[in-house]
Amino acid sequence: MNAPPKPPIDLSVRRRLHVVGVGGPGMSAIAIALAEMGHEVSGSDIRERSVLDRVRAAGVDVHVGHRRELVHDRDAITWSTAIPGRNVERDEADKVGVPSMHRSGMLAAICARASSIGVAGTHGKTSTTSMLMLMLAEAGLRPSFVIGGDVTDMGTGAQWTGGEWLVVEADESDGTHLHLPLYGTILTNVETDHLDHYGTFDAIVDGFDRYLGQIAGPKVLCSDDPVAARLAARHDAITYGTGEEAQFRAVDVTSERGAFSFGVTHARELLGKISLPLRGIHNVRNATGALAMAVTIGVPFDAAAAALARFGGVARRFDVRGVDAGATLVDDYAHLPSEIAAVLAAARFSGDDWKRVVAVFQPNRFNRIVTMWPDYHSAFVDADLVVLTDIYSSGTTPIPGVTGKLLVNAVLDRHPRTRLAWMPRRDDLVEFLAGELTEGDVCISMGCGDIATLPEEVMAERAERRGRSGVGRG
Repeated sequence: MNAPPKPPIDLSVRRRLHVVGVGGPGMSAIAIALAEMGHEVSGSDIRERSVLDRVRAAGVDVHVGHRRELVHDRDAITWSTAIPGRNVERDEADKVGVPSMHRSGMLAAICARASSIGVAGTHGKTSTTSMLMLMLAEAGLRPSFVIGGDVTDMGTGAQWTGGEWLVVEADESDGTHLHLPLYGTILTNVETDHLDHYGTFDAIVDGFDRYLGQIAGPKVLCSDDPVAARLAARHDAITYGTGEEAQFRAVDVTSERGAFSFGVTHARELLGKISLPLRGIHNVRNATGALAMAVTIGVPFDAAAAALARFGGVARRFDVRGVDAGATLVDDYAHLPSEIAAVLAAARFSGDDWKRVVAVFQPNRFNRIVTMWPDYHSAFVDADLVVLTDIYSSGTTPIPGVTGKLLVNAVLDRHPRTRLAWMPRRDDLVEFLAGELTEGDVCISMGCGDIATLPEEVMAERAERRGRSGVGRG
């Protein structure tokens, strides 16, 4: 077994720390955890965001705008891959000799302060991490957590309790997972993504293989995923899933009105029944994986089941934003083909009796779409209407010929009868949806760019149209 690298900073003593890009989902969580550990924490971001109010509430001194002087009295600064080397605060830290580290180093230092369990995988990390954390909390174990999205039940993505356990999202996008000193892990799945960092799918698999090789404690892997199943055999891991080969298996799965009921068996013995107030068979798998880890480390099944029964979900995961004149508007973070397919299947087979599923997707990152656009060909098969818009750059450089139209071609080449609308302009997209949606529709807007505000924009446009219509009738 290989040990992960030693964390670059010791957080057992109080430090003065600065977080560059503190408004990002991962960085805000790190800042909150550091502040609640008792460190003196400052942070900066290029613009005001709603998350910064929670960061300030944790005691972080937040500045809007990057300035060189902010790093002068710090013991160390930390930044994410999204912050370029030319950033003035990173540049100043190098000039004045303040230690500067990627977020993976700071997160590793946080993990070193507890018995840490990481949740890794191409997708499903945030939901599974949240479920596991709430199971440990239900059992009275007071877990700390650092998660890349807000847990609805907690109203935050991070908390430091000083308890024995820390539950952390182990992100593979930039290799962060390889730096974390973990006691145990869950691995949800292994699929193609982040080729800008890894280059090939084989390199992604190799990264997860090395990650698992660094962990001495329990390794819980999803046997429904073929790559994770192979890694489970290689690392003698505990398995979970819906198939017969899973050691922890979800059985007798039924769905009704947006919720699931199922049993969980271990070694073919029934542990008990689960009620899960979420849509999508992927969330049944996530819940089973979290439960497998929880039971393995000593959480009673009844406590884990009680936590799942009350699980309120995670921000931007099938997040119902409103119902307008009988049309339901949902926001979701899904941006990979398998994620999109899972969300749309969840809507189609949820038991909500929606008459029509409308899928709206905003592709993300030019360097992702240039390699992955053909993979989206069948992601939308459970939608009655597909609406595609242009690529949100997320700071990546435009590539000639790479637009959202590539996805239009991929879908129509494979499924020529698909009802599809290409709406590259945001104003046109909002106007189209405002007029198109009718009673009984569910409209699911997906992506990890600025698509998150689309439901509110559409509802506002529909309200304005009703107002104009009402004036006209008067």
